[in-house]
Amino acid sequence: MTQSHMAREVAEIPEAARRFLALATASIAQAAEAMRRADPDVIVTVARGSSDHAATYVKYAVELLAGVPVASVGPSVASIYRRPLRLRRGACIGISQSGQSPDIVEMMRAAAQGGALTVAITNHANSPMAKASAHCLALQAGAENSVAATKTFVISVLAGLALLAEWQQDDSLRAAVARLPEAFAQALTMDWSPLAARLARAQSLYVLGRGPAFAIANEAALKFKETCGLHAESFSAAEVLHGPSAIVQAQFPVLALGVEDAALPRLRETAERLAVQGADVFLTGADAPGATRLPSLPDLHPLCSPLVLSVSFYAFIEGLARRRGFDPDVPPHLRKVTETV
Repeated sequence: MTQSHMAREVAEIPEAARRFLALATASIAQAAEAMRRADPDVIVTVARGSSDHAATYVKYAVELLAGVPVASVGPSVASIYRRPLRLRRGACIGISQSGQSPDIVEMMRAAAQGGALTVAITNHANSPMAKASAHCLALQAGAENSVAATKTFVISVLAGLALLAEWQQDDSLRAAVARLPEAFAQALTMDWSPLAARLARAQSLYVLGRGPAFAIANEAALKFKETCGLHAESFSAAEVLHGPSAIVQAQFPVLALGVEDAALPRLRETAERLAVQGADVFLTGADAPGATRLPSLPDLHPLCSPLVLSVSFYAFIEGLARRRGFDPDVPPHLRKVTETV
């Protein structure tokens, strides 16, 4: 069987991470110094699709380490509604694989006009978004031919974590970021075949996470939809108990993305509760009665562990797509670059 673009690009993640960390040192340092000078009271993010999930990950990481609130701002506020935002004492981080979507570009321009320090994270250093921003962290990920983003998602989050570590001058996170390429390589070897067997003919599922892992749950749910034709919904493991768990009955599949952080005991409790309701629960990071544990790498920095988990997920989802009869490179009705206004 011919290897898909998606499979090749997932396999490239460790090397793409090494390349980014080697080539982006200066741009990371410059942007981090600018963040220290600006000392923002608030950060806004601008992104769509998988890039917005990367932004959600960065949101949690920044809030947990730096204590600065982070919020996603709708690009249409600038592109459609033409409403200026007051962002003095603020920073704006835009994330886009292509850096071309007009609404993202316009929001970055508007943020700068509103007084924000602007940082672009994109795979294309000469893109309109990069040119509209004060700083650019170029992903150096190489061509991504599969419509479904994989390596650019991972390197976008890596860029955000590297920027955060340097901005906060946090040696623990710096060291953890430096070790991520090797962790990504190990993550590619994780065997999630029990989950693939359960989902081969499934119609829907829930994906759960908390903290930065909630961002990975969002990304996983999107990938189930676009590559496998599976209706997947992502929830915080707390939020799912406020109503959505009502439809969880016998053999309803649930993927709970647990990592070794402060939220793990609560996520494990949720997994156990859903298993009692009859759900087919698959859990990473811990054991829970009635749940099937999926392998994941232990002993990682809590701000990095969910990102490593995403690499294992990507390797899994590419195989599941083919098992379900889909071409993972060409999701129905989608294009690689989506330009919205």
